[in-house]
Amino acid sequence: MTSDNNVTRSEHASDQPHIEALHHAAFGPGARARAAFRVREQAPHDLSLSFLTELDGVIVASVRMTPIRVGAARGLFLGPLVVDPPRKGCGYGKALMRRAVAAAAQRGSSFVILVGDEPYYAPFGFKRLRPGQVVLPGPVDPARLLCAELAPGAALALAGMVRGVSIVRSPHEV
Repeated sequence: MTSDNNVTRSEHASDQPHIEALHHAAFGPGARARAAFRVREQAPHDLSLSFLTELDGVIVASVRMTPIRVGAARGLFLGPLVVDPPRKGCGYGKALMRRAVAAAAQRGSSFVILVGDEPYYAPFGFKRLRPGQVVLPGPVDPARLLCAELAPGAALALAGMVRGVSIVRSPHEV
C-alpha cells in the first residue's frame, strides 16, 4: 500500500526503537506479561516477514512474525499487530495483516498462530483451535487462540507447546 505520504515496507533492524515505542503507546507496560510475549522472548521475529506502515515518515503500524514450532510442526506466530491509537480504524492493521499472511504463504509456511479476537481475524483465514490442542507458555483464553491454515489440514496436525525457533540462515542470505 503506497500513496504520496504512506508507505508499507518490511521492517528493518533500525526500526526497533520506534516500533517498541508504538507498542508501549498502544499496549502499555503490561503487554510483556502476556503469554504471547513469552513466545516472542524465545526467538527473534523474522524481519523479512514483519512489516510496518509509515505515514509522512513516522511509523504508525507494525506486524511481526516469529518462527515457531508446535510439536514437530514449524510455522509462524503473528504479533503483535499494533496501530498508533489515534489512527485505529483507518485500515492500516488490516492492510498489514493481508500482507503478512500472504508473505507467510508465499514463503511456504503451513500455518500462522496468533492470540486475538476471532471476529477481527476471521476474514484473514483465522479460526479457533480446539481447547488444549495448542498450549502457550502461560495462560490464554482458548477462544482467542487462533490459527490460519496456509496448507490444507495443517491445523489438525498441531499438538503441544508453542516454542519460538531461531532462524538459521546461510551466509548467502545475510
